[in-house]
Amino acid sequence: MSPPTVLVVDDDADFRASILALCAREDFATAEAHTLEEAKGVAKRIRPDVILLDLVLPDGRGLDLLDEGDLAERTEFVVMTGYADTESAIAALREGALDYLPKPVDRPRLQSILANVARTRVLKSEVSELRAELRDVGRFGAIIGRSESMQRVYDLISRVAPTESTVFVTGESGTGKELVAETIHRLSRRRAKPFLALNCGAVSPNLIESELFGHEKGSFTGADRRRIGYFEEASGGTLFLDEVTEMPVDLQATLLRVLETGSITRVGATSPISVDVRVVAASNRDPKEALEQGALREDLLYRLNVFPIELPPLRERGQDVELLSRFFLESVNRRDGAAKRLSDAAVRRLNEIPWPGNVRELKNAIERAAILADEVIGPDLLPAANPVAENPSESQRSLLTVRVGSAIDEVERRLILATLEELGGDKKRAAEVLGISLKTLYNRLNVYEAQAQASASGPTQDTAK
Repeated sequence: MSPPTVLVVDDDADFRASILALCAREDFATAEAHTLEEAKGVAKRIRPDVILLDLVLPDGRGLDLLDEGDLAERTEFVVMTGYADTESAIAALREGALDYLPKPVDRPRLQSILANVARTRVLKSEVSELRAELRDVGRFGAIIGRSESMQRVYDLISRVAPTESTVFVTGESGTGKELVAETIHRLSRRRAKPFLALNCGAVSPNLIESELFGHEKGSFTGADRRRIGYFEEASGGTLFLDEVTEMPVDLQATLLRVLETGSITRVGATSPISVDVRVVAASNRDPKEALEQGALREDLLYRLNVFPIELPPLRERGQDVELLSRFFLESVNRRDGAAKRLSDAAVRRLNEIPWPGNVRELKNAIERAAILADEVIGPDLLPAANPVAENPSESQRSLLTVRVGSAIDEVERRLILATLEELGGDKKRAAEVLGISLKTLYNRLNVYEAQAQASASGPTQDTAK
């Protein structure tokens, strides 16, 4: 295989020469340009693997190169600029740059970027071959599906897995965001290293910093020994941060700093520790809405959202419902030593159900039906296709009336408790319907219980006085 190619675009001839020399020592074939127009012509001719470019060029913005045909799809961009500030860094990452290097350039960091690009080039070839083999099989890593919407997801995974870019996976609860993260890891150069997952919404806000970065003995009450955090444990591998929009906003600033510097500091420590971790984040909330609601920092969003992947809900995946159902049933049969099967009527019912809980709900429904069935699973063992239509009183019970001017906290309390009652006390399902994490739901319920206990004990305390 020929050596990887780098194009250095900068109007400073001396600076350009020094960077070209560094790239040559890293075994890259090199090319150069000093204007935007010249860079466009050179890039079209040599199809570089990576472009190192100044943000401000004599005839335009360096990032305008990303608009050149399919260049952005096959080439990594690294911005180098003497006009370094947070706003320009966010803008560069938002437009698709892999990284942002202030001048004078940190040479070890640039060498690390070039090494990653070289390794990525080999991986891209391997993943492309694998992608072609699996396209018609209906499986991609641990993900099942042949639908066009999932084929698009596979294409995105194929492109980003061999790179070092952070990924932000969005989609409704139960669509398989962790499976996507695992597949990205397995198809990356990090596949021999750890893959760890942390649900940010399921950890107490008081403990999540320690979970992520670890702590020293005695750093807080109960810290009776040193603890290694997720970032250290995952070093060399991939860390999946699920429900990242549930992370406390003040801690998001710390996470951003870790992503930018590649180092963490344990709680109670003073010395930073270098870590090499690829982050894949996920949320079942629209990140833009979380941004507007103040639940997500803008600078962190653009750092995480370098490569977004949106997972389609199951109701939009057509015949994938049947494919997944048969796969889940085969798994149950193998586990239980059974040979149960789906009737044609059951398959029709499966395709009629809207599956608000997506793939997770489908899997649970198939397992329950397999347990109840003798040999053949019929439609009677599956959820109703339209439970609201079959039971009109459901729509009446689903209404909640609030008085204009009510306190937001009280409206939230009534909505949560009413939803929980509507779903028969199923907290997991209630959290999914409300669009919040299970941990958030438990926290709210604990507050309501404490308030109720305080209210009940108040008169007794007054009497005692």
